[in-house]
Amino acid sequence: MASKREGTRFLHHFGPLLDALRALGGSATPDEATDKVAELCGASEKQLNETLPSGGARFNNQVAWARFYLKREGLLDSSQRGIWSLTEKGAETHLSYAQAQEIFRRQVQADAVQRKQKPKTDDGSGTQTLDGLDIPDAPDYRTQLLETIMALPFSGFERLAQRLLREAGFQQVSVTGKSGDNGIDGEGLLAVNPFVSFKVLFQCKRYKGSVGAPVIRDFRGAMLGRADKGIILTTGTFTQDARKEARRDGAPPVELVDGDKLVALFEKLELGLRPRITFDVDEAFFDEFRR
Repeated sequence: MASKREGTRFLHHFGPLLDALRALGGSATPDEATDKVAELCGASEKQLNETLPSGGARFNNQVAWARFYLKREGLLDSSQRGIWSLTEKGAETHLSYAQAQEIFRRQVQADAVQRKQKPKTDDGSGTQTLDGLDIPDAPDYRTQLLETIMALPFSGFERLAQRLLREAGFQQVSVTGKSGDNGIDGEGLLAVNPFVSFKVLFQCKRYKGSVGAPVIRDFRGAMLGRADKGIILTTGTFTQDARKEARRDGAPPVELVDGDKLVALFEKLELGLRPRITFDVDEAFFDEFRR
């Protein structure tokens, strides 16, 4: 169970997340939005590199919780491709911390009413608290998935990355299986269209902490003359310096897939996860029939 201070931290991102999306033209990828929130909040390197017990980035997790409640409030929307966007109401809304607290309380109280209407179960799920109100933890399967991947032997993690890239559309994906190959664990071809394709090298890092900029530089050095693009996949996170290095102008691009993105890919491809379908009653839909 998190401390009260821990439970309140994500509320500070409600207003900045709306401001970030306004500054980015009304919509953004989760990474773009999170980076902009960090800039607007003046987040320190220490804050940005802090990790959760599961290995995910704590700051990213807090921004994701802010987005969750803003979406429920009707201020944000998201597409099936995962783009975060402002609704018409959200584009006109500027939030103070006190207003963020009020939104949170209203949504949590609505959840409490809904839970009272359902049979009580003791499923052992954890909660965070804020002034006596419950915040549901992130779905346990995400932590379980990352822990399962972390427990694989390294050769198994390489083959898992190979399977993931194949499922994502890469062709001729192979694992080198060699030590001393300057950090290159495998390669593949990505076809942009029937006429254009390019070679991609990848590296796998089973980290619970953060991957730093030196890893990006070493990997890029190993790429030179061998491929047009590189991918580093990790169960952990990347430091802000690593992200800046991956996007450095004039250098071959390196795509970074951290633990959160890794889980999102497994979800999207339904790989190693069995989906379950459930429904919530849309009380607003029935309002006109109650009159």
